[in-house]
Amino acid sequence: MPNLRFLRGYNDAVVLGLARSGAVTRVELAQRSGLTPQAVSKVVGRLIADGLLVESGTRNVGVGKPRTLLELVADSRLALGAQVERDELRVVLTDLAGTVLDRAVAPLPRDFDPPTFVAELTRLVDGLRSDRLLGVGIGFVGPLDHRTGVVHDPTGLSGWHDVPLRSWAEERLGLPVVLDKDTNTAVVAEAWRRGEELRDAVLVLVGTGLGVGMLLDGRVHRGVRTNAGEYGHTTLRLDGPPCVCGRTGCVEALHNLAAARGDLVGATSVVGVAVADLVQLLDIDHVVLAGRAVLAEPAAYLEGVRARLPKDEWLPVEVSITPLGDDVVAAGAAMLVLSEFYGRPR
Repeated sequence: MPNLRFLRGYNDAVVLGLARSGAVTRVELAQRSGLTPQAVSKVVGRLIADGLLVESGTRNVGVGKPRTLLELVADSRLALGAQVERDELRVVLTDLAGTVLDRAVAPLPRDFDPPTFVAELTRLVDGLRSDRLLGVGIGFVGPLDHRTGVVHDPTGLSGWHDVPLRSWAEERLGLPVVLDKDTNTAVVAEAWRRGEELRDAVLVLVGTGLGVGMLLDGRVHRGVRTNAGEYGHTTLRLDGPPCVCGRTGCVEALHNLAAARGDLVGATSVVGVAVADLVQLLDIDHVVLAGRAVLAEPAAYLEGVRARLPKDEWLPVEVSITPLGDDVVAAGAAMLVLSEFYGRPR
């Protein structure tokens, strides 16, 4: 079997990425990629030989010979993605198109340690294994270093000081592993789903914690230390309640306190104020809401955020709930693996 991990070059990645959006002809691939017809022909031949593309009929285009359609063989390669909440592990299996094919979910014990997590991850991955797997993506609680694969003292978890999670997981699983913050993988999932339509956006993830994934000019913004997006731990009230991060009056602490006392209006208003600040700071035009708290009360969170946004007609902001539901973080982690395969890192 050909190398499952990487395509043979940039041109292969470009052609395959275009085919991911639907059936295309060789002429369309040349027009959209900027490659010569001869280069496209060579690339298509390689991808067909590797089982990644297949000829799937013809299309009549004006006068002349019908053009052959090419389709992505979505199930020719697969990827696994994992979401790590502070109390739950979710693993999903996706195909090359990013479609979720299967999933497994398991509870995690309170304040779980690294060996416990790696053992549970291995158990769920083994249940979804395939010989077509490209690798495993992990969306974990921050802070962490995406480049080195090291988890640095994640908020709300002890025993995780400078843990080389990526290398530990690769050794245990026997597969390539990509590690990123859960908020980043979630915004990757939305970027895959919406394509060029989504270029300047934030995804607000409200689960056991609260964080933000940022897509700026079509790329995930991770920051100098790949730790951008810890917006849940910015101060909203100087005299506010203590937060698990050690500060007081954080967005996350205020939201969770309101939610715990059943004050849905208060909880959603906190998120709305926080999002309005982000819109003013980053000048974005899309806000996507996700996470278990949002999914439990989607209408309330939509209203809470929309009510706080600027009312200027020349500053429209679209606010929506992710259609990927509980899978958004795990699916995005799998798509990070696929992004490496396509040669277009997020």
